[in-house]
Amino acid sequence: MSSPQDPFYIVREEIQGSIGKLQTTFHRWEQVSSNTGEYVHLTKELLTSCESIEWQVDELEKTISVASRDPAYYGLDEVELSKRRNWTGSARNQIGTVRRAVEKGKSNPAMARHQDPMGTSRTNHYSSQDNDDYIASESDRQLLLMRQQDDELDELSASVQRIGGVGLTIHEELSGQERILNNLSLEMETTSNRLDFVQKRVAMVMKKAGIKGQIMLILFLVVLFIILFVLVFLT
Repeated sequence: MSSPQDPFYIVREEIQGSIGKLQTTFHRWEQVSSNTGEYVHLTKELLTSCESIEWQVDELEKTISVASRDPAYYGLDEVELSKRRNWTGSARNQIGTVRRAVEKGKSNPAMARHQDPMGTSRTNHYSSQDNDDYIASESDRQLLLMRQQDDELDELSASVQRIGGVGLTIHEELSGQERILNNLSLEMETTSNRLDFVQKRVAMVMKKAGIKGQIMLILFLVVLFIILFVLVFLT
C-alpha cells in the first residue's frame, strides 16, 4: 500500500510541515542578535523542536524496518522501501544541520562578536535596543494577562454575588415557611387542648346526667341535627 492514504505518507506530511516551521524559526534565529532575550528563547525552541522531530523520524524508521521484514505483506517493494529510507535520511540531515548550527551558536556566542571588533559598539547598541524592546513586549504581555485575570475575577465575583443573593432569598423563604409551620403547630396544639377540655366537660355532664339524662341529650341532639338538615338542604 503506497497510496497517499498510506499512514507513512500522512506522518511524512506532518513531519515535513514541522521541518518547514523549524527552518523558518532557524532563519529568524540567524537574524537575531545573540545578546537578546529573543535569541535565547528561539535557541530553546529550536533545540526542543529538533528533539521532537527526530523522535518522530525515529518512529517512522522503525515502521520501515518492520515493513522491510515482509514487504509483500504490507504491499510494498524494495523500490518503495528505498524511497522511504532516503526520505527519512534526508529529513534527519536537515534536522541535524539546524541542531549543529544552533548548538554551535549557543556554545560560542562570544566568538561571533570577536570576529567583528569594528562593529562592537554598533552591535551593543542594537542589542541594548533589542533587549529594551523585548522587555517592553514582555511587560505589555504581562499587563494584558493581568487585565484578563482581573476581568475574570470580576466576573467570578459577580457570579458569587448572584449566587449569594439567591441563597439569601432561599433562606428567607425557608424561614417564612418555618414560621408558618410553627404557627400552624401552635394553633393545632391549642385546638387539641380545647377539644380535650370539651370532651372532658361532656364526659362530666354525661356522667352527672345518668342514663335518663344521656337519653334526653341524645334525643335533643338528634332533633337539633334534623332541624339543621332541613334548614340547610331543604330551604
